[in-house]
Amino acid sequence: MAVAVLAAGVALTACSAPVEAGAAAIVGDERISASTLNGKVQELESAVKRLQVQVDPAMKPAQTVLGQMVMVVRYQQILDKARVSVSDGELDQYIAAQGGTAALDPVLVAAGVAPSQVREYIRTSLAAGKLAQALGGGTDQAAGQAGQAQAQALALQIKVTVSPRYGHFDDKVGTFAASDAFGKVAE
Repeated sequence: MAVAVLAAGVALTACSAPVEAGAAAIVGDERISASTLNGKVQELESAVKRLQVQVDPAMKPAQTVLGQMVMVVRYQQILDKARVSVSDGELDQYIAAQGGTAALDPVLVAAGVAPSQVREYIRTSLAAGKLAQALGGGTDQAAGQAGQAQAQALALQIKVTVSPRYGHFDDKVGTFAASDAFGKVAE
């Protein structure tokens, strides 16, 4: 459920205003620089080759990595406000229970998470699950869904601005759409 809560956050990212020079995105008051994004994209592409994982051929690495980074930063801000966290021990225990980093890295790399971001992504996912459980008032499916909806509503309160050079992020479907800056994309 934790990863589902965080993944739902991708659908909450929007491109709505100009971005400062050199920024790929601004999430709340936190800036994701284009150079940081480029480094993570190169790291991801290297890991895909090194781990020999299959990725969706339609995946656009810059958009995928940026979407993951925005989602993590946005949820971290919500979690900080709510004072929800995951200890190193909890994180290590979860990773071990999933078969360790050797098992998780290929799965998350295939999903667009750069290897250096795996621990942060998992920590944020686990904490988002804790937040959803607290907001929903229980551990059953209905409570989890209610908690996810409340967490998403909190996420919408954090302003996100994505540079148009990466395309337009459609918050209704949680993916980037081709930019129509040079004409409408054929359907």
